[in-house]
Amino acid sequence: MENTDLLRDRLKKLVKKTEIVQKKLLKSREPIAIVGLSCRLPGAFDREAYWELLSGGVDAIGEVPSDRWDIEAYYDPDPDVPGKMSTRHGGFIEGIDRFDAGFFSISPKEAVELDPQQRLLLEVSWQALEHAGIAASSLAGSRTGVYVGISTNDYQQLLGQGGERAIGPYMGTGNAHSAAVGRLSYVLGLEGPAVAVDTACSSSLVALHQAVAGLQRGEADLALAGGVNALLTPELTIYFSKGHFMAPDGRCKAFDARADGYVRSEGCGVVVLKRLSEAEAAGDRIHAVIRGSAVNQDGASSGLTVPNGPAQERVIGEALARAGVGAGEIAYVEAHGTGTSLGDPIEVQALHNALGAERSPEHPLLIGSVKTNIGHLEAAAGVAGLIKTVLALEHGEIPGQLHFETPSPTISWDSVNVAVVGAALP
Repeated sequence: MENTDLLRDRLKKLVKKTEIVQKKLLKSREPIAIVGLSCRLPGAFDREAYWELLSGGVDAIGEVPSDRWDIEAYYDPDPDVPGKMSTRHGGFIEGIDRFDAGFFSISPKEAVELDPQQRLLLEVSWQALEHAGIAASSLAGSRTGVYVGISTNDYQQLLGQGGERAIGPYMGTGNAHSAAVGRLSYVLGLEGPAVAVDTACSSSLVALHQAVAGLQRGEADLALAGGVNALLTPELTIYFSKGHFMAPDGRCKAFDARADGYVRSEGCGVVVLKRLSEAEAAGDRIHAVIRGSAVNQDGASSGLTVPNGPAQERVIGEALARAGVGAGEIAYVEAHGTGTSLGDPIEVQALHNALGAERSPEHPLLIGSVKTNIGHLEAAAGVAGLIKTVLALEHGEIPGQLHFETPSPTISWDSVNVAVVGAALP
């Protein structure tokens, strides 16, 4: 009897361990629900205005505002003139200097040294939680993670122009990227991971990937993911002009014959994420579902800033495999689409190889790029495209792409099963 009882106990323990392993395995593959979102982008103060901009085909690019820098002093059409930028344009948000510091219990003195990127992140994240129906006060002590793409430090440069005597007690925490995400966790009392991500243009999507992985690994039970960018000084635009990256007319003409560069923009976007089963159990409104994500690097391409088509194909294939989705099931891709004569052909060919080749010619893979509306938000570019796609799903409409008149002759359109969404489609 003793041996039988011992075996029975061991069997129960084994069954329990097996159940735990199975639950962890299921969680590691579980889709992630987007239960809330918010944004502040060029021409759009919030998500409703963003959809109006997209559905209305609005071009939100304008001349550099006088409160940023004197464009007359810095502009020259020749990109090789020292100290000058070859474009007069950008995608700017209104009121970037305004911030309700008291709402977040931040003193006026500290607020002065706070990077506007931190201010934007606080406000937009709060709005995203409201959209998700989550009271910010309820998250104190929770395993909520924060994952943010952030790369520029223009405000620190501005403060530094005052010399050493202008350095105040809050300059460090007011401008460090780690403090940007850490402050959000501090203000809301969040105890999950707080991660600042800088992988250049992919920063916010890599942050999203890390948030998905964190939820699937059980490191967090809720996540805020997104990106932020601010254009406050002229130096980076001058640098990009020297690299001949800037479009002289200040427009991203993705996949078009006139593609000659991109335009820089600023803004912030944040999504609220939950494991799908928990979102369904809680009765949350689910705006979209992330079934799989993947990350890699171009590796040894023909240049540091040159994309690698085969690497793009591989990362798409890996995401499909993790999602359990076939290439032929993908109807639309919100593309990077910067509007450069080098990057556009590489991206289109990679999308065809990874997704378009398995489709019938009658139903080509549809692509578009929100950069044609609002420009290139750099560290926040990916989340701007993600939110566009979520809004398209909600409204049942793929917005048309601006500035697409003549398909680029550098793209072999006859040999790729890919089509640009020129006008809105259901």
